[in-house]
Amino acid sequence: MTERKAIAADLEKVTDLALALWPEHAADEMADEMARYIAGPKTAAFLMEEGERAIALALSSLRYDYVEGAKKSPVGYLEGIYVDASCRGKGIARKLMAAAQQWAKEMGCHEFASDCELNNQESLAFHLACGFEEANRIICFVKRIGE
Repeated sequence: MTERKAIAADLEKVTDLALALWPEHAADEMADEMARYIAGPKTAAFLMEEGERAIALALSSLRYDYVEGAKKSPVGYLEGIYVDASCRGKGIARKLMAAAQQWAKEMGCHEFASDCELNNQESLAFHLACGFEEANRIICFVKRIGE
């Protein structure tokens, strides 16, 4: 298995993995977003491959706005991580997390953050196992006030 930062030629692989993580998104919109991750100066996509097959993806960015629990800016941020179901339990996500953290460190970050949904126990356990400390729990609200 090899881990590496994605390049423009990897757009299809990155998009396919991102759609596996977020299947509710339209493929063309996801491809546009992943192209921005690959090319952006403040974003990065990391792939894990088994031969020619992409089996895992980590997306990271630099955040300059407020990040819960962080004390400095910018903050490296794990935006999403996915490992193909057939490859889980082999430490792949940890390796991609380490690559994303190293990238953030090279970009001048002193902290690395992430989030997960309140009911996502698998993600919570993963983050804690990777050395993250829980900073806060929130419930977000929205209210329609017009058309």
